[in-house]
Amino acid sequence: MDLSFTRFDRHAPLVTLPTDLAVLMVEMTARQAASPTATIYARSVRVRLDSALFAPVNGAFNGPMAATMVRWKDE
Repeated sequence: MDLSFTRFDRHAPLVTLPTDLAVLMVEMTARQAASPTATIYARSVRVRLDSALFAPVNGAFNGPMAATMVRWKDE
């Protein structure tokens, strides 16, 4: 999941938004940035991607559930 914002395109035409909509979007963006998901994502950037968190031993984040799904798919 990519939680980053898109880059500003200098060649795209600018659109003027109504003031109420602009304020609503700024408030929504601020709340989303302060959400637990965004906070965890920001912390995960500091974690090495080759750590055990991102490379589990059994190849799945939940080994028993992955095995159950494989058995279910084979039936």
